[in-house]
Amino acid sequence: MKIKAFKMDGLGNDFVIIDNRQKITNLNKEQIIKICDRSFIGCDQLILIENDNSADAYLKFFNSDGGESGACGNGTRCIANFISKETNKKTIILKTFSGLLKSEILGNKIVTTEVGKAKTEWNEIPLSEKLDTKNLNVKILDKNDKEHIGGTAVNVGNPHIIFFVNELNDFNIKKIGPEIENHFIFPEKCNVTIAQVINKDLIKVKVWERGAGLTKACGTAACATAFAGKINNLTENKTDIEFSTGKLSIWIDAKNSIHMKGPVSDVEEIEIKL
Repeated sequence: MKIKAFKMDGLGNDFVIIDNRQKITNLNKEQIIKICDRSFIGCDQLILIENDNSADAYLKFFNSDGGESGACGNGTRCIANFISKETNKKTIILKTFSGLLKSEILGNKIVTTEVGKAKTEWNEIPLSEKLDTKNLNVKILDKNDKEHIGGTAVNVGNPHIIFFVNELNDFNIKKIGPEIENHFIFPEKCNVTIAQVINKDLIKVKVWERGAGLTKACGTAACATAFAGKINNLTENKTDIEFSTGKLSIWIDAKNSIHMKGPVSDVEEIEIKL
């Protein structure tokens, strides 16, 4: 089977995109895993674009483990730019499992997406038991086996936990990530962020994505981190989230809706042979 597809990324957070609006490609879990495998094509997430009467398109996101994800911020920004190129529209509405997401194309490959309101109730994350989501009292160890206890839980279309630490490089995200992703208090697993507040306007992060592993950047993690920073009085309504590959600008409006701005790549056309 030959499949026409596309590749894009947002700050190195990369995607294989299959456009199902004219010709439908049905993939099983094993095929999705194979496409995402970096020894084959390779990507953090596979995105399917489908027709929708209430939006410019409907998006389905699949992590590299083959599981479906409810949201993908950088992926949404990439597809908004992708569709803008074919329609010349500067405002793109995309429907996802998490609802309708509005994006604005600002030019120079910069796209803003309104992700919506964060959820912080224990059953909205969801957690397996009623806990204080602002401080879950989850223990992680630094590279010297010193304990750090904390963790703020936020859902922005998918579940996240954010640990605010004094020194980002003291923590091994490759070790901590899978342990916390599979922690018993997260029945649907979770995305894990280690965050260091540099000042009110900047947070540096490392992110382990649920079902995808270590990632160069994660849009929903940036949104969740900015919101967690605000509710913990560490940042204001606007803050930059810095990954190893660059920054995403996040701001929270008067209605508590989260907006994310950042770059997207050019579109590369590829052919997949399965």
